[in-house]
Amino acid sequence: MSRSFNYRHLYYFWVVAKEGSMSGAAARLDMAVQTVSAQVRELERDLGCELLRPAGRGLALTEAGVVALRQAEQIFQLGEALPDQVRGAAAAPAVRLAVGIADGLPKLEVERLLRPVLEVPDLRLLCHEGEMSDLMAELAVHKLDVVLSDHPAPFHPHVKVHSHALGTSQVAWYGAPRWWELASEDFPASLQRVPVLLPTAHSMVRVHIDHWLAQHGVRPRIAGEFEDSALLETFAGAGLGVFPSAMAVQDHLLQRTPVKFIGACEGVAEHYYAVTTERKVVHPLVQQLLRRD
Repeated sequence: MSRSFNYRHLYYFWVVAKEGSMSGAAARLDMAVQTVSAQVRELERDLGCELLRPAGRGLALTEAGVVALRQAEQIFQLGEALPDQVRGAAAAPAVRLAVGIADGLPKLEVERLLRPVLEVPDLRLLCHEGEMSDLMAELAVHKLDVVLSDHPAPFHPHVKVHSHALGTSQVAWYGAPRWWELASEDFPASLQRVPVLLPTAHSMVRVHIDHWLAQHGVRPRIAGEFEDSALLETFAGAGLGVFPSAMAVQDHLLQRTPVKFIGACEGVAEHYYAVTTERKVVHPLVQQLLRRD
């Protein structure tokens, strides 16, 4: 918080600006006009500029005053909302779950993996995406309750963790109508005739897709590589190229993106893991995630 001025003085200025006169502000504040005036003059001295000037029987804002009022509006509107927000938080305490998301994990899969806890009343879900090494460091100091990843946690001599398998999903190819018919003919050889979008090596499935393409003698024209799966889907939907995605989220993918199923990527699957520390007491929502009924 800035110490260059007094927030009480700012509040008096705010009331004066809203009322349009010292006398109106004094009446609202139940204070003497001289006291209010002195407080506003003190604020002007602290800021080093004039905020108000006489205008007829009242006061008008200078250019500096307009800027000060704009900021004061935000400050005191937030302040007025504070009591209700605090009381609301106290009356209905949230169930907090901090989840780390490995940056190679597709976004649609994240929602599917977290679905078992999304209906928990008063859930406050905190999601942090990043490199696996950074997420493991936050998990080790209990800033995160669990890390979701497309591969098991790497061994670390000083951090004991468990990698819980959450399942797998077959991978398939999809494309916008612009490419769908051409890509569907003589699949998968047809992938050489259309632009292809792929995840980067951040995603563990990339190496398996590359191997699958090589096995089928396909040398695709790679039109784009994306770390962010949601960005990949956006560009694919815009017609930049065809792309691979998990079949487990196919219904959701086809609903939200203008693409169609081309063919299965036989033998290639995405794997999903929940990584936890060796704490004696595991977060109850994490336990719920691990029970894949």
